[in-house]
Amino acid sequence: MQKPSVPQGTRDFAPAVVRKRQYIFNTLKTMFERYGFQPIETPAMENLETLMGKYGEEGDRLIFKILNNGLHEKKDKARNTLMEEWEKVTSRSYSSTAVTERALRYDLTIPFARFVVMNQNDIAFPFRRYQMQPVWRADKPQSSRYREFWQCDADIVGSNSLINEAELLHIYCGAFDQLKVPVAVKVNSRKMLAGLAELCGAPEKMMEITIALDKLDKIGWTGVEKELTERGIEETGRNTIHRIIQTTGTNAEKLVAFGEIMQASEIGKAGVEEIKKTLDYYAALGGNTEHQLKVDISLARGLNYYTGIIVEVVCTDPNGAVGSIGGGGRYDDLTGLFGLKGISGVGISFGVDRIYDVLQKLDLFPAHLDSGAKIFILNLGGENEIYGLSLLRKIREAGLNAEMYADAAKFDKQMKYANKRGFAYVIIPGDSEREQNKVSLKFFLTGQQQLVGIDECVNVLKIAEQNNMNA
Repeated sequence: MQKPSVPQGTRDFAPAVVRKRQYIFNTLKTMFERYGFQPIETPAMENLETLMGKYGEEGDRLIFKILNNGLHEKKDKARNTLMEEWEKVTSRSYSSTAVTERALRYDLTIPFARFVVMNQNDIAFPFRRYQMQPVWRADKPQSSRYREFWQCDADIVGSNSLINEAELLHIYCGAFDQLKVPVAVKVNSRKMLAGLAELCGAPEKMMEITIALDKLDKIGWTGVEKELTERGIEETGRNTIHRIIQTTGTNAEKLVAFGEIMQASEIGKAGVEEIKKTLDYYAALGGNTEHQLKVDISLARGLNYYTGIIVEVVCTDPNGAVGSIGGGGRYDDLTGLFGLKGISGVGISFGVDRIYDVLQKLDLFPAHLDSGAKIFILNLGGENEIYGLSLLRKIREAGLNAEMYADAAKFDKQMKYANKRGFAYVIIPGDSEREQNKVSLKFFLTGQQQLVGIDECVNVLKIAEQNNMNA
């Protein structure tokens, strides 16, 4: 018999892991709701035409395409023809409706744009949406990179105001403060990058320049300069880029310097003002613009559809570093891909799987998440079974999580189960306890045991659990 396995790049999640993941989801959901965002969900699969051509050539190659039903029922010649088409589909950005019409969603942003277009008459604009669902990419699995992973997105469409960018930055900083993850929230503008390309004398090569710049943290200036040379950027242009990325100081000081450098580029100046105004709004909302925020002109992401402010979040603790754990930006005409022009949007995304890895590496998950029910009632059979069930009901009615062993098994077997499950409290409703309308309450970790009345037992457990939650 073949040993069971899961597809490469996917994972099972045991109860303890799911609880920790739910802790992340609940933290983010609370933050989104606080800022007035509304939840939506979209299908796991989209029509292939919805996704293809929206992520660039590399992104298109990573889309999981779904084989149409019934190909195996075709006659040999027709089947062979279709399978040849399928080989083409899987090898490059090509589609054949005879073979595949659908694909698993690559991210949540394009499906959201499609959702807005289809529901435009029912949506009150500006529309604030958040969405927490899995996405799929046919990427090479590696550390903190999976083929199936969850995204948590928050977007605002139907407004050009930079107040939206400031609010999303607050959500980022507030959420990671709640999770106790030390982060740098990098901020840049597509317009600044366009200005940089103009200053280099190569405005048509903005994408090439930014692709190289985005590798600065990984390959250093020497590597970036080599790549810029290979991409046809002249020495004067390379020197200009080097001078700009060496700009240091506070965010305010950097923006002053960038403003002076970008005087020869109107779009570059507009990018500087865009960031400055966003940080002003952020400060007006109570944020410290020099704490977690970092203006970084080397930041380049999602330039196939981002048009203004772009953002990326990284963990600043080297022990928790896993790459980007969040990112986003403004995409002024994303819905135009589906025929709805003039709808401006801006959004951010949380990489839940990577955030989980950071919390795990830095041991930041609260201790009380390790198990669900903390209270376990032994089943001693006979009348004690009914007595135990009545106690179980009262404990649950008090708002506490508890379970009772379903079978009147041997005492040792039940205690071994309690130990393996990690229960903190074990209740023993034996003959003598029942006759006194009491129970023996055992604190499993310390071994301490006491005989208490029913109401006292419930109160002791409530206080212990409250203390545990506040620890």
